[in-house]
Amino acid sequence: MIFNILTLFPNTLQCFLQESIVKRAIERGVIQINIHNIRDFTTDKHKSVDDYPFGGGYGMLMRPDPLFRAIESIQEKGRVVCMNPMGTLLHQKKVRTLAGDSHITLICGHYEGIDQRVIAHLVDEEISIGDYVLTCGEIAAAVLVDTVTRELEGTLGNTESKLDESFDSTGLLEYEQYTRPAVFRGYSVPEVLLSGNHEEIKKWRMKRRIINTLKRRPDIFDPSSLSDEYKKILYEVLEEIEQ
Repeated sequence: MIFNILTLFPNTLQCFLQESIVKRAIERGVIQINIHNIRDFTTDKHKSVDDYPFGGGYGMLMRPDPLFRAIESIQEKGRVVCMNPMGTLLHQKKVRTLAGDSHITLICGHYEGIDQRVIAHLVDEEISIGDYVLTCGEIAAAVLVDTVTRELEGTLGNTESKLDESFDSTGLLEYEQYTRPAVFRGYSVPEVLLSGNHEEIKKWRMKRRIINTLKRRPDIFDPSSLSDEYKKILYEVLEEIEQ
């Protein structure tokens, strides 16, 4: 997959691209990142990229002319996405859809936003990573690149590491996890995880996923999406709650 990232501050992304899993995905050829400096598409000596909004108001807006030239310079744009807090909230189902694309072009906003003509005429969709406002769109773009990249084949060394994750096909949150030592400062790992009984461990994990989702994110809990095996455990959990 090829990501084209349009930004005013390319250095903001460099550390992110040179570390950990994203770096390995680049080295393996799973993804390619093309960073386009929007200032390179200005025509004045000051490389102006922003101006005051018509109608008055606070702050500055990113001008349409450099952005139009920057986007139009990309031959294979694919899906053009503007990272915007007004956009559709990013969720795992959407991530899987994006992972099916071959090219994605990301626009990183700054200041008070982007001239609406860019969004109206060049952008395919606006995506938000949460109900809050950032100082720069590069952080949001990095989040999208990271989560889409880990969905691509060849990114993770062990594909099974994606199993039983939060927001998988069950729609449930993940279970708690523990590692050595088994007892630390008097805090012990649940005995079932040390039992060696794989069937009981599996059941415990499924149960914890249901409980965690009910307690922490009841808004995403959908019993209809559960398998018969999960539904059986759900009934047990509900019975325990009623007692």
